[in-house]
Amino acid sequence: MTGPGFLLSPWPWRAAGYLLTGAVTGAVLLVGLAAAVTVGGVLAVVLVGLPLLLLTALAGLPVAWLERHRLRLVDRERLYDPHARPSAPGLRAWLTIRLRERATWRELGHALLFAGLLWPVDALAVLLALVCPLSMAAAPLLLATAGDGRETKVLKVWTVTGWPAALGVALAGLLLLALGGYALGVAAGARAGLTRLLIAPREAELGARVVELARSRARLVDAFEAERRRIERDLHDGAQQRLVALSMTLGLALLDAPPGPFADQLAKAQREAGEALAELREIVHGIHPRVLADHGLAAAVADAADRTAVPVDVSFRLPVRLPRSVEAAAYFVVREALANVDRHSGAGRAEVTGGHRDGRLFLEVRDDGRGGADATAGSGLTGLADRVSVLDGRLSLSSPPGGPTLLRVELPCGPCSP
Repeated sequence: MTGPGFLLSPWPWRAAGYLLTGAVTGAVLLVGLAAAVTVGGVLAVVLVGLPLLLLTALAGLPVAWLERHRLRLVDRERLYDPHARPSAPGLRAWLTIRLRERATWRELGHALLFAGLLWPVDALAVLLALVCPLSMAAAPLLLATAGDGRETKVLKVWTVTGWPAALGVALAGLLLLALGGYALGVAAGARAGLTRLLIAPREAELGARVVELARSRARLVDAFEAERRRIERDLHDGAQQRLVALSMTLGLALLDAPPGPFADQLAKAQREAGEALAELREIVHGIHPRVLADHGLAAAVADAADRTAVPVDVSFRLPVRLPRSVEAAAYFVVREALANVDRHSGAGRAEVTGGHRDGRLFLEVRDDGRGGADATAGSGLTGLADRVSVLDGRLSLSSPPGGPTLLRVELPCGPCSP
């Protein structure tokens, strides 16, 4: 509002729209609440009105939902829903959690205040700051049409005779309209601030929501890793075994086939089956290597180092197993980092070190390559950072031009299990 272009911006009209919709919504809410309480109170003697009175107690929920959307007219900051999700499906679970939440009763108080006091204030602000100045500015038009050029009434109160008086009233109306734009901004800002104070989530509610989000994220990570292991097991015990059987069958058929084109085709089919089996084994190893599930992170990292073309020194101190989600994330970080060393670094040697202390897993991948890696360039390092952040971990990269490159990862994993 302090800027010189406020009156020419959309904000005065947004403020007017916010107050005008508030007046209309409040009037409708007042009528609805009055009707619901009256009908529910009359029918309560035969128990029919009790559900209606219960719905009246929850009237603050849709009103607060509408207010959170109306606030976007005058406030760019989004107001989040403070309500928790029910732990079970069904109407009973939803009603139980809603009736126990403080936010539900706070929103009911806001709805009652809205219906009884706030909407008349909204209507009065729009009337004084917008309707009255516009009526004054229209005085010459009213004089020329309804007044036949002789006299007219402005706001049904003042009688204006003659064109000089009508032009003076119009000029005053335009001046008041400019001042009313600022008045509308002030009124809408105060009204939005009060609404935010009444229905915004409190710090305790936000804290509980953050805790629930963290728990749900942990459940999703565990479910993802369980599904990954299931796919690896199905491929290993199903498709891979079938390909082995197919290769053996083709080999036996090749032994019995006479030399000639048919035997050549069988030999070719056996080679194709062998290549398909090798590719499937690589896919299975990439999804969730058996060595990681059976022997832990240290053995899986050593296996990944053996598969790397660049010589890799491995130094891991993990005498006990870590949570499966942490092991999987750490392994794939190391594997992707070593793949980047192979493809892009031009390094002659690399080193992987790791250990666990103070409830955190520490990993470092170093190479003596050309450096210049950038985690913000949309490469695979961005995916590594995302995977680490899912577990509330940290990833840092040091890769000056000319090298060396150091990738450091910290993953919280609590105390190690024996």
